[in-house]
Amino acid sequence: MKQLWCWRCGREMAMLDEEEFQLILQPLRGKPSELIMAPLSDGHPVMTTALQRFLDEYNRITGQGETNPNAIWHHRIALYGPPCRACGKPLRSPGARFCAACGSTRAERTLS
Repeated sequence: MKQLWCWRCGREMAMLDEEEFQLILQPLRGKPSELIMAPLSDGHPVMTTALQRFLDEYNRITGQGETNPNAIWHHRIALYGPPCRACGKPLRSPGARFCAACGSTRAERTLS
């Protein structure tokens, strides 16, 4: 686990390495998507036991109090690029051409 800037959340968040991410996926393995999120009669989804265990495992590893399981999917180190040489925040993806936080391009960072 590592604290990194999350551009979606707009703050530093606990990001999982691949081993930790695979560990929290265990409760969801082999479950069809309809068993992970089941719709209620009013059309809003209800969290199933498997999804709650996924969320609980993330919170156990990170010490966070995350309540939205959807947020966990993008708190994975492998999804982010290297740190920007201008501002230090991670690029949005390994192939990003510019920094979303400060706007510097990858070429500008290499030359400076």
